[in-house]
Parts: sequence; structure tokens; C-alpha cells
Amino acid sequence: FESYFITFEDGARLEVMRKTGVDHSPQINITGWAHVAFSVGSKARVNEKTEQLMHAGYEVVGQPRLTGDGYYESVIKDPEGNLVEISM
Repeated sequence: FESYFITFEDGARLEVMRKTGVDHSPQINITGWAHVAFSVGSKARVNEKTEQLMHAGYEVVGQPRLTGDGYYESVIKDPEGNLVEISM
């Protein structure tokens, strides 16, 4: 797995990821667009937004957690099944 960040002047960041061994079968490891992430500023806000979206009927596919690269995040599915990451 390789990951590169492009940081823009206004603070927005774009992460480009690459992983070997990914085929074109429908599964968690996909080709193309993987997910979109929104930073909400704190662990408490990640927890709050995750809970709020869950109660609104969105599927939480990743409970709030600290990731191996130091981010605190959760993952939900939007109405079309796209992954949306809520991060600190």
C-alpha cells in the first residue's frame, strides 16, 4: 500500500492511494474512486457525527477508531453506497 497527499493552500488535501493485488471483482478492495473524507476537528465531533448519521438511518461500516496512520475516523455509506469517512 502506498499513499501520497497533495495539500492545497486553503488546507484541503487529496490522498492518492495505490495497492497491488487488487482485481476488478466487486469487493472492499476496488479500483477507481475509493471514498471521500471530511475532517470535523476532534474525536468528540467524529463520535457525535457518526452517532447522528447512524440515527438518521445511514449504515456505519466502520465505528470510530484510531487508524494505523494516526487518524481518528469512522466510515459510513451514503444513500448510493459510497464510503464517507468522518475524521479528526
